[in-house]
Amino acid sequence: MSAPVVQGWCPGAHRPMMSGDGLVVRVRPRLARLSAEQTRGLCELAEQFGNGTIDLTNRANLQLRGVKEDDHQALLAELAALNLLDAEPGIEMRRNILVSPLYRSGDRTAHLTQELIDRLEELPTLPAKFGFAIDTGPKRLLAADSADIRVEAGTDGLILRADGAKTGCRVTETNAIDRLIALAGWFSERFTSETRRMARVAATQDLPAEWQGSAPGDIGTPPQPGVCDLGVLYGAVFGQLPARQLSDLIADSGASALRVTPWRLILLEGGAAIQAPDFVIDGTDPLMTTDACPGAPFCPQAQVETRDVARILAAQIPGSLHVSGCAKGCARLGPANVTLVGNDGRFDLVKNGRAGDEPSQRGLTPETLMTMDLT
Repeated sequence: MSAPVVQGWCPGAHRPMMSGDGLVVRVRPRLARLSAEQTRGLCELAEQFGNGTIDLTNRANLQLRGVKEDDHQALLAELAALNLLDAEPGIEMRRNILVSPLYRSGDRTAHLTQELIDRLEELPTLPAKFGFAIDTGPKRLLAADSADIRVEAGTDGLILRADGAKTGCRVTETNAIDRLIALAGWFSERFTSETRRMARVAATQDLPAEWQGSAPGDIGTPPQPGVCDLGVLYGAVFGQLPARQLSDLIADSGASALRVTPWRLILLEGGAAIQAPDFVIDGTDPLMTTDACPGAPFCPQAQVETRDVARILAAQIPGSLHVSGCAKGCARLGPANVTLVGNDGRFDLVKNGRAGDEPSQRGLTPETLMTMDLT
């Protein structure tokens, strides 16, 4: 198997990425939220320009797949008309902001996120995948999700923390974004082509005492599908949102907006709970602990088809399952109880690890996997 190519950047809207079925065009919802009108409009664009499915990524972004190169500029014009696109490509690429999605309008999470969006031009030069997390609720919900600088709840107030550091520094709602920009500047002066993420820089260089000292607060449990104070949460199998069904769900539930999460969940803001067979409504469904990338032929680096195998094996494996088309493991950052990695048309098996880890068995066919005890 040839080594997978790590791109070092994520697709955007202005700068899409070519995949096996066409361009991947990423939309970054501001404050993790699209109005009902924007959601229906994006669904129409997924059918008009893409493959009819919207991907929900583990960075809480939305992606249209299968876009033809000749249609890219027309798609950008439609996204701009929906106010889902920054006119300046550089600003759009910097808007890597993960937001705890259970915020309320006008609270400090919403306020700090909006201030960061408004001040993106003040950030220094940063690597393409560098991102931020605003996680200021009573308990931290984004601790396990990818970010380089975090504004989050501490044990004694709000803190700013470099990813990889055990502690952060105390900040207030007034100065938090000022301090975030300053910490980004410290990183910008030190990162190299080998250390493009904060955790790597913090591990190899002494983080100044001014950025440390205050412990982060308790970690909360991410929500599950079902009714919540803000509306209704639905699960997206493999992070896929069928566009026509999503548009119908928004309309039929009476939701005023869609919020996205990094946990393969969507929140219908103000929506009523209705039957939705194309989405997961049961938090115990094993598909909610199963990850699978698009696989072959949709990704040129994938060595196998993935999602049919994942659907079949999900119910057979207690705990988490990750089926990856190659060793990059894009669909799941952390370890899984069982990880299957595509390798020249077959699968390698990793127990309690990640896609890039050393497998315990190699060369397994889908038929063999169906009869094996993988626990």
